[in-house]
Amino acid sequence: MPTVDINSFEDSFVIHFGGELERINVYTLAGTLVNLADAAKAANASINPGYEIEVVVESLGPGSFRGTVRTLYRGAQNLFTRENLRMIVLAVIANFVYQHTLAPDMRVNVDVGSDEVVIQQGDTRIIVPRDVHEATNQVERSPRFRQGIGDAFRTIGADASVVSVGFSPSPTDRAPLLTIPRDRFATLPSDLEIADSDTRELTEITDLRIVRAILERSRRRWQFVWHGVKISAPVSDDTFYTDFFAHKITIAPGDALRVRLRLVQKRDRDLVVWINDSYEVVEVLDHLPRSEQSSLEFGQ
Repeated sequence: MPTVDINSFEDSFVIHFGGELERINVYTLAGTLVNLADAAKAANASINPGYEIEVVVESLGPGSFRGTVRTLYRGAQNLFTRENLRMIVLAVIANFVYQHTLAPDMRVNVDVGSDEVVIQQGDTRIIVPRDVHEATNQVERSPRFRQGIGDAFRTIGADASVVSVGFSPSPTDRAPLLTIPRDRFATLPSDLEIADSDTRELTEITDLRIVRAILERSRRRWQFVWHGVKISAPVSDDTFYTDFFAHKITIAPGDALRVRLRLVQKRDRDLVVWINDSYEVVEVLDHLPRSEQSSLEFGQ
């Protein structure tokens, strides 16, 4: 009897794009990953308040084509200890996708215990930890979470070469634990339709390496490197400037700032993804002195 333990999707999972694929359309891959990352961020905001989540791709490989996705966590100003962190975001995504694609396919028997929920579906036994079951019920009420999942599957559905999507906990798995055939994509809830708004705002705690500093209170934009990409953003934290002019902070070449970054995104309706349009540093949380020398420009 096949057994699927949802708890095995802890801090990583492998996405399998099924079909005769030795390669995959870059928009299919990027759109799927970006939208699943959006769903993960929305879930994490509810499950782990005080922690920021980053979703990264560790590796790509055949299977038919697959990518390993991992979540990384960071506390916001150390307000919470790691013991409070619940590393179940990816398990919640896997459980939600299962519930809305495969579970409706046939009669299921559900046994709710104190520690886990056991779902018997045909000859398959699905074990869902109780905290994942309850978190899924909580998170699925989030429009951002549901929209992220829906946009990911719409992106996959737009690629006729993908015949299924699967999830497994390890890149060494020859076959996914959960496989969603193409004809099940449509069973996702109908309220996952694209929202009317074509813009949205997000905030995240992140580190920015300073390339060009504007040492005056203004809306002029600093230049930073963020996740390896050069961006421009004003710094609107008045307390930061007060501390700087009082010489409590000294900026040197190669320094970085840990900040609360506001991102304004615009939707690309053709690709079904959100594109970063502008940035703003709304709060400077910490000054991170350089680890190695680099050039720094100053703007006046």
